[in-house]
Amino acid sequence: MTAAQTNSSLAEHIRALREHFDSVVLPMWMGRGFNDALGLPFESLDAATGAPVLVTRYRAMACARQLYVFAQAPGAAAGKHADRLFASLRRVFRDDTHGGWRYSVDADARPLDDTQDLYTHAFIVLACAAYFQRSRNADARKLMLSTSLTIEARFKSRDGLYYAALSADFGSPLRPPAQNPMMHLTEAYLAAAQVAEPALYAQHLRSLAQAISQFFVHPATQCISEALQGSAGNRLEPGHQFEWLSLVQSTADVFEGLDLVESLPRAVQWSRLHGVGATGTGVLASLDESGVVMDGTRRIWAQTEYLRTLAVLGDWPALSDALAHFRDRFLHAGGWHECLDENGVVTRADMPSTSPYHLATCLAALPNVV
Repeated sequence: MTAAQTNSSLAEHIRALREHFDSVVLPMWMGRGFNDALGLPFESLDAATGAPVLVTRYRAMACARQLYVFAQAPGAAAGKHADRLFASLRRVFRDDTHGGWRYSVDADARPLDDTQDLYTHAFIVLACAAYFQRSRNADARKLMLSTSLTIEARFKSRDGLYYAALSADFGSPLRPPAQNPMMHLTEAYLAAAQVAEPALYAQHLRSLAQAISQFFVHPATQCISEALQGSAGNRLEPGHQFEWLSLVQSTADVFEGLDLVESLPRAVQWSRLHGVGATGTGVLASLDESGVVMDGTRRIWAQTEYLRTLAVLGDWPALSDALAHFRDRFLHAGGWHECLDENGVVTRADMPSTSPYHLATCLAALPNVV
């Protein structure tokens, strides 16, 4: 029996968060959050009214994140919604001219941005892996494998890193390697290894982890920086240290013996000390490499990653307190607050379609309670 099952306060917070997700968040994105005519999730909803925000684009990454959420959600309705999201992802965002996936389409689902984006490709691998596990649809597994091959053949650089973005024809790098897309590629490959080629994906994962340690770990704090070490104005995001730890510890045997296994606990310790506000004010967005706050915004995704890490570490007292503060500050009857300042004032008034993914991964890490 876990501590959460014997701690009534923690158990109640977990039950309440799951209930909010199941009864408010999921129905929202199957209802007003979904453009039934196009078969795509709206990019964002107004946090006060629940109405779609003015549409200018639809992104493949947002569709893939929603597919991941509904592929893992229980019930026949969620399964059918995942079926539709998968069909739309293939129909709308596949780049049949160059291969790969286009970044976005316009309000009428016509091609808008054909950039080949690593972050997008990583989420498509993740979503297809989750959807295959749910549906056993062979096309999902095929797309997962073909997209992984594209990533390895096109995005990977000679030093073992991956370009963040390439031109539509894959011919020219548009953005250099960055931490965040490679973190989500790690997440995607861990999921892919559950349904195909575990030895091959483990090889990719170990190579990627070593490259992160070599080029992104800040020596003084052991944190993974957002840009390559030595980049001007580099920043450290506490939320990403928490996210990395959860990923690496979820499949410890894959990363056994690597430097990242040793550095991440120290990065998390530093982040808890410098990057989590006192008295429940939440996880800060970013610090510089000396620990000075660069952006004090409290974003919901960083809070969920902190909760996830506390669960992974088994720090039940801290998790209970953090969940209480999270429910009080970030959740409301109609959904959630995306961003708050240090005083708890809402600084972003919409609810993006990408955020339920963070709630889902957080909930998956929390202990099961009845």
